[in-house]
Amino acid sequence: MKKTFGLFLCFSVLLISQSCNKKKLTEVVEVPLPTAQEKITIGNPEDVKADPGSFKMIALPYSYDALAPSIDSRTLETHYSKHYLTYTNNLNKAIAGTELERLSIEDILSQAAVDSTDIRNNAGGYYNHNLYWECLGPKAGGQPKDTLAAAITADFDSFENFKTQFTAAATKQFGSGWAWLIVDKTGKLQVTNTPNQDNPLMPKALIPGTPILALDVWEHAYYLDYQYRRKNYIDAFFNIINWDVVQKKYEEALKK
Repeated sequence: MKKTFGLFLCFSVLLISQSCNKKKLTEVVEVPLPTAQEKITIGNPEDVKADPGSFKMIALPYSYDALAPSIDSRTLETHYSKHYLTYTNNLNKAIAGTELERLSIEDILSQAAVDSTDIRNNAGGYYNHNLYWECLGPKAGGQPKDTLAAAITADFDSFENFKTQFTAAATKQFGSGWAWLIVDKTGKLQVTNTPNQDNPLMPKALIPGTPILALDVWEHAYYLDYQYRRKNYIDAFFNIINWDVVQKKYEEALKK
């Protein structure tokens, strides 16, 4: 009897244990979805203002979500309202009370004043971002037309060759920096890159010239969208280039 009772007790414990385990495996934990109030709210670029100073932020000519999916609204808002704002404010602080307050940003960049790390970084950051914002646009991309298209064909043999060279310059820029399409002193188009917030207007630039197209390859420009995949960001950049603006800048550069 004792043996039979023992077997029965063991069998009962086993059934209860399996039942409990099964219950644990099938339990569903409900996780509440975020409410509308908890969702990320995207602001308005018109609400972002720099502190009083010589240089103002240029108005972003499109909304934060206008460049999606190439650049999403979170990235664009953070880039414009945090990084660009900081460069603008820091530039104004760096030149406050000096003769540089009366100069254009191009003149500041071309002078020896950029030997000052503070001025170099913030003046470069201000100018570079201005060009970057202007050269982007929704429903853009494609290829340039008219005189710029002819110049690209003349100087790079084809648009595809230009695109390959520009992509390589942006991809191979080690760490933070920029890729550029510039008009050099002879009026020829060239592709180059620069580290940090340097640009081709600065003294001792590897390839000096007037920038007409800029691509920001600092991580803050793409990491939320593409993480470490910089090449994907560069490819997407070609879908949002406003070639009408680049064409205008090309024509202006030829007159200098």
